[in-house]
Amino acid sequence: MILGLDISTSCTGWCLLNDEGDLSSMGYIDLKLEKGVFKKAEAVKKELESLNVLNEIDSICIEENLQSFRSGFSSAQTLSTLARFNGIVSYLCFDEFGFEPRFLNVNSARKKLGIKLIRKKNGGKPTKEQVLEWVSTHLCSTGYKWPVKVLKSGPRKNQTVLVGGCYDMADAYVIAAAGLMNI
Repeated sequence: MILGLDISTSCTGWCLLNDEGDLSSMGYIDLKLEKGVFKKAEAVKKELESLNVLNEIDSICIEENLQSFRSGFSSAQTLSTLARFNGIVSYLCFDEFGFEPRFLNVNSARKKLGIKLIRKKNGGKPTKEQVLEWVSTHLCSTGYKWPVKVLKSGPRKNQTVLVGGCYDMADAYVIAAAGLMNI
């Protein structure tokens, strides 16, 4: 069983695939209400412990954290916090499972899986939506249903939408699937 992780300080997505690449389960850890990096790490640790008890995980792949700035994206402080949290969670994985995780570049993972993204300037949707659609297409034969919520207020009141963690789950799926291909 391979565990794929998409680590961030607001929501960490996880995905378990068996050795044949079939989905075992997926989920996310909502960290928005946790105060401070160590409380967030405690929440992730509890989920890792639960996953370890319920599954025979023999490989862990983690999305490599960002290495450089891009105009309009993360600040130096944000990149530093994300790198720190990624390191903490990576160690928690080592401590819980007894082996080192592998780190995969998300662009290399997408390329290996044949995910072709259309840039916004060429009429493409946001990257996270394109990745979720790709994963949905690959899971359609399994009958997998993404978690949803019903909006309680605002102009879209009573509309059913995907929970935000679905995008992190989809990224974790990509990392796990690419990890199975030994990139």
